[in-house]
This record gives sequence, structure tokens and C-alpha cells, in this order.
Amino acid sequence: METFRNRAHHQGLQFGYEGFGGATTATYHHHEQLRILSEALVPVVQVGSGPFGLQAELGKMTAQEIMDAKALAASKSHSEAERRRRERINNHFAKLRSILPSNTKTDKASLLAEVIQHVKELKRETSVVSETNLVPTESKELTVAFTEKEDIGDGRFVIKASVCCKDRSDLLPDMIKTLKAMRLKTLKAEITTVGGRVKNVLFVTGKECSGEEEMEEYCIETIEEVLKAVMERSNVEEASSSGNAKRQRMSSQNTITIR
Repeated sequence: METFRNRAHHQGLQFGYEGFGGATTATYHHHEQLRILSEALVPVVQVGSGPFGLQAELGKMTAQEIMDAKALAASKSHSEAERRRRERINNHFAKLRSILPSNTKTDKASLLAEVIQHVKELKRETSVVSETNLVPTESKELTVAFTEKEDIGDGRFVIKASVCCKDRSDLLPDMIKTLKAMRLKTLKAEITTVGGRVKNVLFVTGKECSGEEEMEEYCIETIEEVLKAVMERSNVEEASSSGNAKRQRMSSQNTITIR
């Protein structure tokens, strides 16, 4: 009887419950150990259906058996964690393989090399697209330069003028009229409006500035000066009108070929 009381006292110290003394960190870890042990001991012992079944079975085990059970539980826990880690890695590689243009089966090292090369190519393409981006920015921009992308076939030069500023209804007609006064012809206009901002890209040509390099430089500088004046020209009535407020909420992109 004394031995039974000592064993019961020993089990009471080893398997305390939250109802006595409140929940503590030690109690939480203790219950976690019970859970791991119960999973590891299923093949070894037959746990009773009552609430004290596991404690009763543990009381019949030797210290060595309990240590072996803990080691088995730790080994199973480590194996499960390793399995989940490998599964996550394989899922990541599967996602990387899915973004490549070719679906050829390759080893992981070759796959990483292909992904790096693909990312570099995407960056290069993005850089090319950004150079021809027609979306207006928040800052004023003005660039004027000769271009080889537009060929009108008769040997005349083609100048590309890009203007980004606040949108107003008379901006494009004003630009074309100003260039026409310089004896320049507007071949094509690309227009993008977003949130009250506009970007106009004009392709112009003319006979007056063809030939000599000095004349070409003079033509570029003159176009920059007149377009800058047009860009900075304010229109108070347009800015204060309700129609302008409606234009600020609209987004559009148009290409106009002028003959």
C-alpha cells in the first residue's frame, strides 16, 4: 500500500493538470511531451479508455523504456520536419520550372541557371519597353531628337519630339500650329492622357533643316525652344472649367497620322 501511494504521488508530480495552480509554461511543455509520448507509445502499450490510461501504462514502464520512447518520438518528429522541408523545396522548384518558356526536365542546378538567365532577359525587355513608354509622368518632360525609326522614303530627316505636361484641350493643335509656322510638317502624333496629364509624341519633318549638320542642330534647338514655350503656356479658363475636371478622370491613348 505504501508503494502504491508513492507511485501515485510520483505520477501526480509528473502529470499535473492545469486545474491545479493554473496554466504555466512548464505545464504546457509537460502536456506536449505527453502528446509526443502517446504517439510513440501506441505500438508499444495499450492505452486505456479512461482519462488516466496513459499515466497507468507509463507507471508500468521502466525508465529505460520511457527514454527509448522519447527518443523514438524525437526521431519521428525530426523525420516529419525534414519531409515537410523537402516538400516545400520541391514545390518551389516546380513553380520556378513553370515560369520558364521550355518545360524540359533538368536538374536543380541547371534549373536555377535557366531561371537567372530568364530573369535577365525579362529585365532587358522591361528596359526596352520603358524607353518607349507613352504613359505620362508627374514631371514636365521635353525631348527632341532625330530618329531612324520613322522613314518617309525620300531622304528627308524625321524628328521625334516628346512633350509631357498638364493636359489641356488646345495643347496638340497649338503644338502642330507652332511647328507648321517653322515650315515643319507633323507626320504622326501619339497621345496618351492619364489623370490630367498628357504625353504627346510628334514625328515631324521638313526640307529647311535637311543636309548640313549645323542646320540640323539649329533645327533641334529651335524646336525645343518653341515647344517649351507651348508646354509652359497656361490656360486659366481650361483649368478652371468643369470640362477639365472631367478630362482629369479619363485615360486614353491615341495615334493620329497626319497627311
